Amino acid sequence: MILLDISSWWQALTSMEKIFWGISLLFSALFLIQLVLSFIAGDGDSSLGDADEYISGDEGMGHQFFTIKNLIAFFTIFGWTGIACLKGGMSKGIAIAIAVLAGSLVVIIMAFLFKSMSKLKQSGTLQIKNAVGLIAETYLFIPPKRGGFGKVHVKVQGSLHELQAITDDEEQIATGKLVKITAVINDAVLLVTSKLS
Repeated sequence: MILLDISSWWQALTSMEKIFWGISLLFSALFLIQLVLSFIAGDGDSSLGDADEYISGDEGMGHQFFTIKNLIAFFTIFGWTGIACLKGGMSKGIAIAIAVLAGSLVVIIMAFLFKSMSKLKQSGTLQIKNAVGLIAETYLFIPPKRGGFGKVHVKVQGSLHELQAITDDEEQIATGKLVKITAVINDAVLLVTSKLS
């Protein structure tokens, strides 16, 4: 009985409505499959993988506009918008134009959102130059006049680090003293002073 109703409904549609319905149903199904696989596979850690992972992995070009996800989103919105426009009594040409515009708008919004989210990524790598100007505490005494290395504890980029340090001060800096980081030598060693002002 239900199959007869679906068959008679399909036969009553115009050819343009059949095209929009076919696109809508196919790409909505693909969208749901993609959504389920995203939840199951996570960020591509499983053997199922993610086709867009390989495309968007190229950091040189940023977010890719033509991806499988964007294609599915475009045609899903295109199809449903076309159906809505035809049901609203619009002509075929206007329905296609509005459907293309709606699909493109969704892809542009997705591209903007992914580009914005990619800016939120933070590398966990310590940028030692960010320590300049900070106050640290000596962990191992620091010999005077760059006569050897000591160590300091300093909070950089939200976490505590133990780093090598030297000083130009005339006297050694004892363990447990506060020091100011004034420079970075050879991208690895902190230059510190006991003069905090």
